[in-house]
Amino acid sequence: MTLSKQEMANQNYFLETEKAPHYDIQEQVRQLFASSSHTTFLEEEINKITNKFSQDFLSTLDANTDIDLDSLLGSFCDSQIPVQPAHVESYLQYLGNNVVAHSIHTSSPKFIGHMTSALPCFVRPLAKLMTAMNQNAVKIETAKALSFCEREALAMLHRLIYNFDDNFYAQHIQNNLSTLGILVSGGTVANITALWCARNNALGPKDDFLGVEKEGLAAALDFYGYKGAAIIGSELMHFSFDKAADLMGIGTHRLIRVPTDSNNRVNIQALRQAVMECRAQNLLIIAIIGVAGTTDSGGVDSLTEIAEIAQSANVHFHVDAAWGGPLIFSQQHRHKLAGIERADSVTIDGHKQLYLPMGIGLVFFRDPHIAKAIEKQASYTIRKGSFDLGKRALEGSRPGMALFLHAGLNLIGLKGYEFLIDEGIRKTQYMADRICTMPEFELLGEPDTNLLLYRYIPAPLRELVAKKQLTQTDNQLIDEFNERLQKIQRQIGRTFISRTTKTTTSFGKEIPIIALRAVLANPLTTEEDIDAVLNDQIQIASEIEISNFQEAGEKSVQFQ
Repeated sequence: MTLSKQEMANQNYFLETEKAPHYDIQEQVRQLFASSSHTTFLEEEINKITNKFSQDFLSTLDANTDIDLDSLLGSFCDSQIPVQPAHVESYLQYLGNNVVAHSIHTSSPKFIGHMTSALPCFVRPLAKLMTAMNQNAVKIETAKALSFCEREALAMLHRLIYNFDDNFYAQHIQNNLSTLGILVSGGTVANITALWCARNNALGPKDDFLGVEKEGLAAALDFYGYKGAAIIGSELMHFSFDKAADLMGIGTHRLIRVPTDSNNRVNIQALRQAVMECRAQNLLIIAIIGVAGTTDSGGVDSLTEIAEIAQSANVHFHVDAAWGGPLIFSQQHRHKLAGIERADSVTIDGHKQLYLPMGIGLVFFRDPHIAKAIEKQASYTIRKGSFDLGKRALEGSRPGMALFLHAGLNLIGLKGYEFLIDEGIRKTQYMADRICTMPEFELLGEPDTNLLLYRYIPAPLRELVAKKQLTQTDNQLIDEFNERLQKIQRQIGRTFISRTTKTTTSFGKEIPIIALRAVLANPLTTEEDIDAVLNDQIQIASEIEISNFQEAGEKSVQFQ
């Protein structure tokens, strides 16, 4: 086929490797931004290559490559920016060989160790559209229609949580004085935003005092007569609450972590006691936290009982449902979240069980006016009385991620999400049942949601496990075996399970043990994949000599 002069010029630009003179660089850079046949050709060529990368990446069944970190980091040691613009094809080849090839296959059906999964097919083309539109979602002047689209999507989920009537949503969904929810970059920012609202409302303006926002925490506590402030929740609270306590100036020692029971739920009596002790010490309780899906085990607190404690103490009740929140879609499982509708604020992560890309966190408010306490304005961008979403949010600029949320709620829908949630929990129960029939493993608790904790038991110790006669030394030996097993499995890369530390009772005292942690959220994962993961662990374990695995160290294993 004969190429036109323009096509030949385009092709040369795409493939050429020689350094260009200064005036050519200027033109090349301008062309990167222009809308022209030249740019269209370049983008089409880039699409061909990146689409091939995507297809190969998504079709890979292994969880990871077996390259070690020392070998990999050698490809990323250049601290100098290239003087000349890099040529597109050679740069993409570099990305393919060094970044794409050795990234984690989170969509693999055998990658069942973290809260990251395969994405629905509509996400990829929408990502391209979102990037092309390049809306800054904090400002109506840079997001216009997307601002209302975002508010609509947030209202849909708000209604699923709180289930207020039609009049409520007609009044608040597009009312610029109301905030049903805020879309942020992740669950951490969502939790921090909820506690920021709680603190500012608890220590707001009164009489001649201008409030904590203007006068600071020390002055606010002094004005209201408190000796300090605290946040109370389960010992399994996400570490984002440590960040919140730090950022709000109360210190992490005032993040009070209450013990949990054998089902990984907060001990309600201990929670009541913690509230009483804070009162006795004259501490302001900024918020009481309920967890709906702990990060390490998926446990769901008794939200109804926590709501009653918070209401009795007149304290803000926040539910961290970053993982477990989407159970509200399931008729079969939503009863596990009973009481969530009484929360003053709720966090849900869109990039977890709403099956959306990384970077979507959501915080919802029962009172549409509570976020007024964190509102800020600026004459040049976020103006009072505007529809600007950045008025009541931490981030000063933010991409149009609401496009994915709106699409997910419409293209998957209530029944689609219900299927995804029900299937994840069904497959988790399948894995739990399989583990119970296999002498190599010990189940460490019945799953609440679709997270599962278990451990491998070396053959010489299985009889002691069955008789419940393990000593602390035995448990330490099993811990070291499981840690090495998990690291080797990760390094080989055929399959993947993560690990965590769980507290258990042995000989009348609580001890920490290493647990293998499975996350069954990927819709592509089948029972055969689950069996393959367990069989992979059995095969790897058979190659670890229990008599000398401690001395062997961890030479072949790279990350901690």
